[in-house]
Amino acid sequence: MTDTPAYRVAPGADIAEDAQIGEGSSVWHLAQIREGAALGRDCVVGRGAYIGSGVRMGDGCKVQNHALVYEPADLAEGVFVGPAAVFTNDHFPRAVNPDLSPKSASDWDPVGVTCERGASIGARAVCVAPVRIGAWAMVAAGATVVKDVPPYSLVAGVPARRLAWVGRAGEPLQPASDGTDAWVCPRTGEWYIPDETTGGLQLASTPVTDAPRATPPEDPETPASEEEPRA
Repeated sequence: MTDTPAYRVAPGADIAEDAQIGEGSSVWHLAQIREGAALGRDCVVGRGAYIGSGVRMGDGCKVQNHALVYEPADLAEGVFVGPAAVFTNDHFPRAVNPDLSPKSASDWDPVGVTCERGASIGARAVCVAPVRIGAWAMVAAGATVVKDVPPYSLVAGVPARRLAWVGRAGEPLQPASDGTDAWVCPRTGEWYIPDETTGGLQLASTPVTDAPRATPPEDPETPASEEEPRA
């Protein structure tokens, strides 16, 4: 591993001369970072990963082994891209034009994947540009994303569909016990409420010890007369 004054580079990594790598970042074996790419502080680019020309990555991003992040992707701070995940960049991919002449850069308009703060993309997931992955959303391993993912959504499948809501800790949220449309993280106690602007959720509060907690799941085999009373 080669140490520079600002970041570390493993043997065999290929970094363009004009790429920007933030302090504390690590680029591992056989990774390639193309011209004009800009990585923030404390980023990790895993073995064999590809970061396309002009891609932007905020502080604390992690791109795992063999992930392919094609330009013009834009990753906010704290984004996780799992092993072998792919960000596409072409509406209508073809190797040639209708007359069979080779396509050049002027023959197509690249489109990118945008990941907002804290979003996570699972292993071998495919994000088909142009799509936006909302803040703290989670894309399950192997999913194919073809439309925007609202903040705090957990999506899975082909094509990806929302299965649940997740909080900043990554755990599924549970309905609040106060009868409102709020959701609660069972790990941190954070509350989330619907966000009409994005169609997802937004953080409603910081953890508080006396806040109503999530409604515990009911046991369908327990007779109603034996259920414990709720607060």
